[in-house]
Amino acid sequence: MPEAPDPSSEIDSGDYRHVLGHLPTGVTVVTAAGSDRPVGVAIGSFVSISLDPPLVGFFLGTESGSWESMRESGHFCVNILCQDQLELCGVMASKAEDKFEGLALEAAPGSGAPILPDVHATIDCRIEQVVEAGDHNLIIGRVLSLEPRRDAPPMVFYKGQYGSFGG
Repeated sequence: MPEAPDPSSEIDSGDYRHVLGHLPTGVTVVTAAGSDRPVGVAIGSFVSISLDPPLVGFFLGTESGSWESMRESGHFCVNILCQDQLELCGVMASKAEDKFEGLALEAAPGSGAPILPDVHATIDCRIEQVVEAGDHNLIIGRVLSLEPRRDAPPMVFYKGQYGSFGG
């Protein structure tokens, strides 16, 4: 029997981004203690996976310059951003040489990964599994510790814009 054509090959990447942009996402910065310096990347694809065992995950492009250092460290820390941290988010989304310059950092208790100042909450993790998924990897982490840190509105990404959840 002949193989059916793959309809996903006809999906326009612009249409894909536009439609999926209708789903609001929280904004995080995932950090790791690299061998020569800390690394961090802004992530909008963070997800809770399991309560027992406690697992979380995020998607990172296979071409990310931060991935090798994260993988080598074996750990990461998720920093959940607050609405007023747009500038910090921009720095972490950039390809700046030293994204942490001038920041007062703490070390996460289990991983030693950087905890960014004034974030909403942190989730410190050990890399449990990496799943290849197209042009991204799904990095699954076992939660070592977690902490709410600041009571402020979270940063949300929706339809290409950053904002907050009003209540």
